[in-house]
Amino acid sequence: MTRDDFIQHVEREQAALRSFLLALCCGNKDEADDIAQDALVKAYLSLTMYRDEGRFRSWLFKIAHNTFLNHKASLRTTEDIDEARTLIGDTAADSSFEHQDLYLALRTLPPKERSAITLFYLNGYNVKEIASITDATEDAVKKQLSRGRDRLKMQLKIES
Repeated sequence: MTRDDFIQHVEREQAALRSFLLALCCGNKDEADDIAQDALVKAYLSLTMYRDEGRFRSWLFKIAHNTFLNHKASLRTTEDIDEARTLIGDTAADSSFEHQDLYLALRTLPPKERSAITLFYLNGYNVKEIASITDATEDAVKKQLSRGRDRLKMQLKIES
C-alpha cells in the first residue's frame, strides 16, 4: 500500500475510528483523539504488515483497540456510575450528550468487556470479527459480551 492509498483509507475510515474510540473512552474526546493519533501513527509504521485480504477498517480497529488497551493498562476502572461521573467531570464530549449515562456505565467495565460491547453494539461487528480484532477466542468474546451486558444492566438498573 502506498502512502497515498493509506491516506485515502484513513480519510474514509476516520469518522468510524473516532466514534469507536470515543465510545471506548466513554465520551472523553481528548483521550479518544490522543489514542486515535497514536493508532494512526502505529498503523502507518506497520503498513508492511497490512494485507489487502481483509478490511482496512478491521485492521485499523485492531491497532486502535491494542493502543486503547495499552493506554488503559496503567489506569484503573471505576466501580460504579457515581464514581465514573465524578472522574469524567468536564472531559466528556458533551455534558448534555444523550448517551452520557451509557458512557458512564461503560466506564465501569473492564477494557476488554468495554471493547466487546462497543464493537458488537455500536459498530456492528459479529463475534468472529471481534475475536479477530481483539485477539481473543470466540468463546472469550461471548463471555465478555455476556458479562458486559450483565454489568451494564446492573449499572443502568435495567430490568430483564
